[in-house]
Amino acid sequence: MMYYLSHMNKLSLSSSLLFVLLLLNACQPKQSENQSSPNAQYAISPNGMVVTAHPLATAAGVEMLKKGGNAIDAAVAAAFALAVVEPTMSGLGGRLQAIVRTSKGDVNGYDATTQAPLDYNQATATKAYNGYPTIGVPGVVKGLITLLDEQGSLPIADVMAPAIRLAEEGFDVLPGEAERRSGAIKFIRQFKGTSQYFLSGDTTHQAGQRHIQKDLANTLRLIRDEGADVFYKGAIARQIVADMKANGGYLDSISLASYTVNKSMIVSGDYRGHQLHGLWMPSYGAITIEMLQIMENFPLDEVSEAEWGRIFYKANELAYDDRDAQTSEENAAQLTDKAYAKKLADMITAETLPKAAYLNTAPIPAWLAMDGHTTHLSAADKNGNVIALTQSLGPNMGSKVATPGLGFLYATTMGGYLGDIAPGQRASSHISPFIVTKDNQPYLVMGAAGGAMIPTAIVQTISRFIDRKMDLPKALAAGRVFASDSMLVETHLGSTWTREDIGQFKSWALPVKEVERQASFGRVHGIYYDAKEKKWYGAADPDWEGTAGAPSK
Repeated sequence: MMYYLSHMNKLSLSSSLLFVLLLLNACQPKQSENQSSPNAQYAISPNGMVVTAHPLATAAGVEMLKKGGNAIDAAVAAAFALAVVEPTMSGLGGRLQAIVRTSKGDVNGYDATTQAPLDYNQATATKAYNGYPTIGVPGVVKGLITLLDEQGSLPIADVMAPAIRLAEEGFDVLPGEAERRSGAIKFIRQFKGTSQYFLSGDTTHQAGQRHIQKDLANTLRLIRDEGADVFYKGAIARQIVADMKANGGYLDSISLASYTVNKSMIVSGDYRGHQLHGLWMPSYGAITIEMLQIMENFPLDEVSEAEWGRIFYKANELAYDDRDAQTSEENAAQLTDKAYAKKLADMITAETLPKAAYLNTAPIPAWLAMDGHTTHLSAADKNGNVIALTQSLGPNMGSKVATPGLGFLYATTMGGYLGDIAPGQRASSHISPFIVTKDNQPYLVMGAAGGAMIPTAIVQTISRFIDRKMDLPKALAAGRVFASDSMLVETHLGSTWTREDIGQFKSWALPVKEVERQASFGRVHGIYYDAKEKKWYGAADPDWEGTAGAPSK
């Protein structure tokens, strides 16, 4: 096979308060059953489940389930809420990808990623990782409204009510959010709208401080009342384009008005009798499946933790070497082919693995970014509808730009952060919302945040759950590794890797580099369905401030 032959030819989250909070969560995950107030990292319920990166977003999703809404209603409500309470990670100016499995077994994908303007000229464009020249066409608003129109059951007014309330009345900023804003203060001060919304006096909002966003509330109300058209063709679009023209941006009215939500191609695979469902480009579902199917060739239930880590590291190297091969549907079939995965696994067994080719080139910044960008949520309802939804601004606070009068930040799309991008092209990234089924029923619903660490966090969680027989909270909390220019190993306080494991890695001559920074290896928010008990188990990644919640009935 072409790719097999190519392989064969290639011989701060640092504040003490945040640290303590995260450590306590990592060591002692809280649990609640039939939870009505979603404030725990672990929940169990027969009535569905919502898991997000912020307790208020989880509460918004649970509110929809209590109203009789389905999983998609819950996810859209939670996503709009995240745009208010976690604006450093996602928002109305960002990108979105989602995979939905209905109670009837239909699987659909939604691509609402950001897109370069139609007349964008990369050759003459400004090279930058933030600012107006990096802003493309946002996809979140149309993506969420499309999901609601096609798969939801509640009126838009109900679904958007929590987000509007949070923007209008305010919320208390969490320590992690405060830390991310503080880390971007020099950029915030460069832009009028961003300073207006994210500075409190001379500094950024502190943990526990109330943040009220009246302009964002007004923007959300316009979307509620007039639909997505107001954002892409109406009053909001006119404000966006005027701001871009005045400040050197490339985003124009034609590019906004012509934006569509694409139906994503579903990529599928199999892992020890479990069916895998992900999204093809611009998502990394095929790479996620490829890694899992490489690992399937090893008895991972029998090996030591260190050997499990070594095998994953090698599978990570091989699969990530194929990132540039994601170009056509034919490639998708090959990357998810189990025979191809077996050939790669044989290279690991024979210890003939060459150094991955991408390590010998200059990877694009997004591939190796350690910033805590992006947010993921998972939702399920009692009838068996499930959704995994990931949305992002790119790096922390995206482009760092907010239009005065609108209240939201825009994602980084052009300028080099995501590599070369052509006019009208969608931004690809490591985003990988994912669903695992078993016996034609939902089994695992998950995704992650964390840039290049997204597929690897998902794969390690799934393998820890299925192969290592860990429950979901333990699978999320277990130490991870990542193949970069070194073998990065998660070693912050509370990580499960032992000194003996680290020593074993080094004895195998693996290029170990210990990483003590919290939340650097992806954050997974996931759901497990126990078909025998008919119960949903939700767990939020202990390295973040997220929660799991469900209605009591």
